[in-house]
Amino acid sequence: MKIYPYRRITGEIDFEVTSVRQEREGFYQHDLETWAFSTQERVVALHRVERDDWESVRLGLSATLPAEELAEGPWTDLSVIAVLTEKATNSRTTARLEPVAGKDGSWSGHLRFWRSAHRSRADLSVVVVATVDGVRGRMIGRAEEPWIVDLTARTPVRQREMIVNQVDFTTGPEWLRPFRDAPWLVETSGDLPTVHLNTGFEGVSELLDSSGSPLERAVRDMLAAQIATDVWTAVFHSAIGDLEVDEHGDPQWPGGWRDAVLRGMLADVLPDHSEADALREIDARRREGAGWNELQSRINYAAGRRARVARNLGTAIRALDAAQREGRA
Repeated sequence: MKIYPYRRITGEIDFEVTSVRQEREGFYQHDLETWAFSTQERVVALHRVERDDWESVRLGLSATLPAEELAEGPWTDLSVIAVLTEKATNSRTTARLEPVAGKDGSWSGHLRFWRSAHRSRADLSVVVVATVDGVRGRMIGRAEEPWIVDLTARTPVRQREMIVNQVDFTTGPEWLRPFRDAPWLVETSGDLPTVHLNTGFEGVSELLDSSGSPLERAVRDMLAAQIATDVWTAVFHSAIGDLEVDEHGDPQWPGGWRDAVLRGMLADVLPDHSEADALREIDARRREGAGWNELQSRINYAAGRRARVARNLGTAIRALDAAQREGRA
């Protein structure tokens, strides 16, 4: 929990998307039906909805703030701002919301963003800034739970653990082409980890989709376990690298999938530490370098455990042994 040297809003700040409009400059403005966004899931899904040639989207927003607390607080020049960010593209779009006449604590407005600035999933939140103790632009509150604006989803569903993208690295996006000899690549820059499977690497996709003999299935599971090990290792390093610290220098749990990765793997990486102590220790070792290299074997071990490498390797050895015995019979 962060501690601020000034008073902040303690009441609930909530907001929702009320409308979604696709736009193409000089051609059309098209309002999407409500099935394209879900208040329960807090997700907007924009992949191949209605029109696929859209250039920008205009989101209608409505926010609710604790009106009585705002009226009594020691702040002035208050602003309510919608913020859309995506780590994968380092993009940030903001829009100021305006108070709704006759409804204390209600604010509304629109945020427009451009398709070219985003790749996959962006976080949408609302922050409140004001002048406090003579200092302008201090953040005095933000919505607890963001919305997700997903350019890769057909339906507005939040619960996804990982994106699997099958693409030929030779003819696919330019940034993948230097890796044309790799069977797969793990990307952790987005809001969900993505495994890019190279369809140009002969046999990888077919093997992962196979369900033939026991030996074929065992080899398939071993390949999947190897990919999973790479994923766990990559997401752990990404989660550690993105840690934020409070004003006392203590690392903060990152939230989202990074939070789950750290809480799950730290028990194996630093088994003799509590969760909080393990987080501080791993952050200190990474920043200072002392003892960081020695931890790599523990990180690899933790990743292998979650990928169930030992179990799948044992199954593959037994299947290979059985196949050899059948061949000699």
